[in-house]
Amino acid sequence: MKRIILGLLMLAGTQAVSAQTLEKMQWYNEPASWKINNKTLTMFVTPQTDYWRISHYGFTVDDAPFYYTTYGGEFEVKVKLTGDYKARFDQMGLMIRTDHQNYIKSGVEFVDGKLNVSTVVTHTSSDWSVNQLEKVPPFIWIKAVRRLDAIEFYYSLDDVNYILTRNAPLADNHPVMVGLMAASPDGQGFEAKFESFTVKHLPDQRRLQWLKAHAEK
Repeated sequence: MKRIILGLLMLAGTQAVSAQTLEKMQWYNEPASWKINNKTLTMFVTPQTDYWRISHYGFTVDDAPFYYTTYGGEFEVKVKLTGDYKARFDQMGLMIRTDHQNYIKSGVEFVDGKLNVSTVVTHTSSDWSVNQLEKVPPFIWIKAVRRLDAIEFYYSLDDVNYILTRNAPLADNHPVMVGLMAASPDGQGFEAKFESFTVKHLPDQRRLQWLKAHAEK
């Protein structure tokens, strides 16, 4: 029994990153134009679309393209973003979604002529935070890590050095939709490219603690 438990702990600690098969994912608000080639999703973002609920603006919209799969438990997800941003609020990134009232989206957003790392956390109503980038990078990486009852978002310009941008609550022990989102709420759409989308399963911390505490000696 002791060997079995120790084996499970070792296996949990050596989980490999896996490239999510894009062809097996599904659309919520499918755009008119999109393709998958060489493990890359490219779409022309549907004009006049967004995800937002109530706060400040007084309206709710839930109509932007979202290409997703479903995961339970804890995980790490990341993607490389390249966008031909044109209009105010053009945006693309990751979205983690429970339902139409509970979701978090984080990525790049074009605001006042500058690129920003932007995160919107929605639990009944939405909030918005931005971190302005000093220079316009050719691409950017966004990573999210779901642990217990929270999720952390990071960005990177090289897929090596990641900077934390947000820690937000997210109900644990509940399956979520995980995927690629883009919106053009104030514009006529733009081309968005998502590369190297990967998801890594993270073993449940509570289970590992239980296994360790109850290992036979």
